[in-house]
Amino acid sequence: MSLLESVGLSLLHRIDPERAHALSLMALRSGLAPLPGPVDLPRLHVTLAGMPLLNPVGLAAGYDKNATALAALSRVGFGFVEVGAATPLPQPGNPKPRLFRLTEDRAAINRFGFNNQGAEAIGQRLAQRPRGPVPVGLNLGANKASENRAADFAGVLATCGPHVDFATVNVSSPNTERLRDLQGPAALAALLAGVMDARAALPVPIPVFLKIAPDLTADDLAQIAEVALASGIAGIIATNTTLSREGLKSASKGEAGGLSGAPLFEKSTRVLAQLSQMTHGLLPLIGVGGISSAEEAYQKIRAGASAVQLYTAMVFRGISLVPEIARGLDAALARDGFANVAMAVGTGRSAWL
Repeated sequence: MSLLESVGLSLLHRIDPERAHALSLMALRSGLAPLPGPVDLPRLHVTLAGMPLLNPVGLAAGYDKNATALAALSRVGFGFVEVGAATPLPQPGNPKPRLFRLTEDRAAINRFGFNNQGAEAIGQRLAQRPRGPVPVGLNLGANKASENRAADFAGVLATCGPHVDFATVNVSSPNTERLRDLQGPAALAALLAGVMDARAALPVPIPVFLKIAPDLTADDLAQIAEVALASGIAGIIATNTTLSREGLKSASKGEAGGLSGAPLFEKSTRVLAQLSQMTHGLLPLIGVGGISSAEEAYQKIRAGASAVQLYTAMVFRGISLVPEIARGLDAALARDGFANVAMAVGTGRSAWL
């Protein structure tokens, strides 16, 4: 981390977390953050659901909700970037304060509630984005007041799908009431059928992923795996934030919302490994939750992930963490004799089962 980045992080941590979030995006757009370009190392090249990636380290949804910093984010070092979540209509989200920094735990709690400018505005930005070697995807959400939330996901895909490289169905946010109910097998199958119909109508069909919660039983996961395999989706993202507060120390630990960051690593990795076993390698998985080092990214891959995503760790370690993790992952693969990422996928799964 450079001195400038260190000073910038220190200043951001002295102000309200949501304001700091907005300022960090402004710094990216203004060129004040380090933008070394994509990390392109042969050992890190991977194909994810048909998409060639320069490296398997991606940005998770939630950081650039409205797709306002895509040009900069494509030069941070990520292999792929996910923006959103987008809902059909703009919505303000939940009342503030709704983002809490848990410094002692290297974690965050948010209850944003899908605050975004709506699919039309986001779709226009996506249509105008610079094209390059870093795929850009969109997290699909549903409006809080919608009478047909399942249809909302298909509607956002119809609007924005022509302008992205992949999309993610997000039924796992804990911050929209009863949204997680859509993870039930019957509801999920119907929702995904609608989304896949919308995908088929796009000028160029794109990969569709499903993002799931970490707070699921083994039976829940087995049902989701069965529905996912039957639906034709491209893969699963494991996982979203957790409602658990086990072992937290920070003063804000009692705040409502989804917990992300270091405390989520073990829970999300166990879910990932279970899904890897249940899907028999037939669906690529993206590992998310608590990654703050190259070794942790490597553990996700060995647990069954073909790629990983980051977000909360950058709050504490800065944007330079991205190329650091990518290069460290390359070193770990070399150390263990793997010629590429694909060779390492799932090789350590049994340790998490």
